[in-house]
Amino acid sequence: MNENIQKIIKNILRDIQVEMTDEFDQNFERQAFFSEAWQRRKSPTRPGGHILVDTGQLRRSIKSRTTDNSVIFYTDLPYAAIHNDGGEIVVTQRMKRFFWHKYYEATGSFGRKKDGSRRNDKRTNQLSTEAEFWKFMALKKAGTTIKIPRFLPPLNNTQLKP
Repeated sequence: MNENIQKIIKNILRDIQVEMTDEFDQNFERQAFFSEAWQRRKSPTRPGGHILVDTGQLRRSIKSRTTDNSVIFYTDLPYAAIHNDGGEIVVTQRMKRFFWHKYYEATGSFGRKKDGSRRNDKRTNQLSTEAEFWKFMALKKAGTTIKIPRFLPPLNNTQLKP
């Protein structure tokens, strides 16, 4: 009898794992943790884009496993924790070099007229805003901090017990 109960619990946990895996994936579509909307980004680098989805790596990294009496969802990406809990990142020289790279990448994409001046179209204006953002970030002094808001409720070691 005990073996049958364990088998039923294992099947229920497996069903919960499948359903919750789909729900976690759908959170990225909803841009919310179930019904709790994620905080909108203030960065002009991707206006109107999905929150927390750039390459899709974070979304694909969420895994789950079952134990005898629980389902555990986790990710091993190092930056997932800062999105999960929020926090501060200290600006380094290497980050500043990356910000300058992004600035030059954005400014090189400006649409130009025949006389060399910038076009006044939507794409160029957006790139101008993006370039200003990267320049602002690149001009931050090394050692200053960037505050990252909490986007998600705690995800690491989230357990669902029957």
